[in-house]
Amino acid sequence: MSFSFTPDQLAIKDAVDKLMERFPDDYWMECDQAHEFPWAFYNAFAEAGFLGIAIPEEYGGAGLGLTEGALALASISGNGGALNGCTSVHVSLFGMTPVIKYGSEEMKRKYLPALVKGDLHVCFGVTEPDAGTDTTSIRTAAVRDGDHYVINGKKVWTSKAEQSSKCLLLTRTTPLEQCKKKSDGMTLFLVDLDPAHVTIRPIPKMGRHAVSSCEVFYDNLRVHESDRVGEEGRGFHYLLDGLNAERILVAYEAVAVGRNAIKKAVRYAGERVVFGRPIGKNQGVQFPLADSWARLEAAELVTLKALAQYDANEPCGDMANMAKYLATEAAFEACDRAVQAHGGYGYAAEFHVERYFRETRVWKIAPLAQNFILAYIAEKMLGMPRSY
Repeated sequence: MSFSFTPDQLAIKDAVDKLMERFPDDYWMECDQAHEFPWAFYNAFAEAGFLGIAIPEEYGGAGLGLTEGALALASISGNGGALNGCTSVHVSLFGMTPVIKYGSEEMKRKYLPALVKGDLHVCFGVTEPDAGTDTTSIRTAAVRDGDHYVINGKKVWTSKAEQSSKCLLLTRTTPLEQCKKKSDGMTLFLVDLDPAHVTIRPIPKMGRHAVSSCEVFYDNLRVHESDRVGEEGRGFHYLLDGLNAERILVAYEAVAVGRNAIKKAVRYAGERVVFGRPIGKNQGVQFPLADSWARLEAAELVTLKALAQYDANEPCGDMANMAKYLATEAAFEACDRAVQAHGGYGYAAEFHVERYFRETRVWKIAPLAQNFILAYIAEKMLGMPRSY
């Protein structure tokens, strides 16, 4: 296995690195503090053509793989954008995989070119208050009415809902008790967020304030059957295609944030003089940072293996889950240690590591809690009994 990127892949990384010079840490700090969506960055990213990395060429994109997308997102996260930067473009880059794979030709030609240009903003509605990670227990219902469906229900933690005009929405078209399998009877729609029938409420939260997370209420929203993604009742299965990709991307973003935090801590430790010497001379400061650097390096190797498997269309569930687990654990610990190395200044916004710390914490919960990954490893890889 090669650990080298191609010249074209490195060119993408270099181009995004160059773009990020226009959006330094202070830009992201200001967006976060003001709770303002990073429009200047989003528009620049779209104008440079990066939103179309994974969109097929016939719809205006570049038709590239997950590795290219991971390099672009890692460049964003590792140059100060962290989670605010990545989630402002995440759905546009890879969230529409179910549409690309299973949507009608009419749907793809109608929506994908606008997505590439940055004119169409889409969010992703899956999680519900009473279902959480138990996706098969969702209650948002889509009831057939002629050539339309009428949707009622509630979603939670829908990122970017305030900026979006469409939502890739998972619903139940068959009640759970009528399904042979719990994963049956769910259908995906690409719905309009019509304010006459959709209410959006931002959720106050710990971090990533530039990109809101929202409660979204659907009240008799009518959706034409042409906006159904694939077959009725197959929505959950369509989602599975995107889950491994999401976990791999999150892992690579996390490694980049963690490394950036450690670099800032190393720089500060070399400049901060206490008791007549730089604190970076003390092993009590050195060793935690060195340990985190090693853990991030190991996590990246697992992530690279997962990327290689995904782009080769090989089974990658094991590596995707382990990459997400290892990388997000390592990133959060790295950011925590970076805060500690800064001492009191680690708590100050101007040094930025506190923002990284707040943003990486959520990765231990989402898009999948760490305990679920451990349960997956125990059951699927070690052959132990299912624990839930």
